[in-house]
Amino acid sequence: MTTDASSPTLRVDRLGVQLGGQVILHDVSFVVDVHTTMAVIGASGCGKTTLLRAIAGLLTPAHGEVKLGARRVDLLAPNRRGIVYLNQEPLLFPHLDLFENIAFGLRLRRLPERQVRERVAEMLVQLELDGMERRHAHALSGGQRQRAAFGRALVVEPALLLLDEPFSNLDPDTRTSMQDLFKQLARRRGITALLVTHDLKESMRMGDSFAMMRGGRVHAYADRKAFCADPASGVEREAAFWQAFTSGDAQVSGCDARTADS
Repeated sequence: MTTDASSPTLRVDRLGVQLGGQVILHDVSFVVDVHTTMAVIGASGCGKTTLLRAIAGLLTPAHGEVKLGARRVDLLAPNRRGIVYLNQEPLLFPHLDLFENIAFGLRLRRLPERQVRERVAEMLVQLELDGMERRHAHALSGGQRQRAAFGRALVVEPALLLLDEPFSNLDPDTRTSMQDLFKQLARRRGITALLVTHDLKESMRMGDSFAMMRGGRVHAYADRKAFCADPASGVEREAAFWQAFTSGDAQVSGCDARTADS
């Protein structure tokens, strides 16, 4: 598990982004506590990816601050922030095998070979990919490739992990498996993460704290109860639907649940 010193609290303060004269982020402020995951839910086009790119240093904000602990990382180059960005595509190196893909960041940091092998071997076991280390990307399933990308991000022990709907391209069962794996590793390794998603169930499954994003503005909730109680979150509508469906009072895709067993 990483320490508080290597995985500090994320604090975003009045962050604003303009692209082509258009305001994309409006004075965004929130805090992600150490060793927790904040899930930010919002529709396509609301600014979720822009938010992550600004925090990672992949675009320059018009104003505002991004801090990890006491350090202002928005003043640093992207490669000096201690942040890893994981997006929808695994983006594995096709010429490297699984072991070397996961080891890539460690080799950039010039760690001793023994440490590289130990840390990659441990990660392969945690990802349930041990025994596949010499396979290349084309010989891995979509879920295995995403696990490999996830392992490559975690093995360098980033101060902050940014998750841009990383499991959205997977089938439902594999997506659920990856969400569960993330929660296991997040607890085990003390991960501090910011997830953006349009999927309510994914946000509830992966998040420790929650925020809603609309039109470039972020509203952070005090706790899970407040998120669930807000009609805008959609939690109550989702729960009411499934309650009605299981009691036989709802229809799905034209199939009347009341007559499904007849």
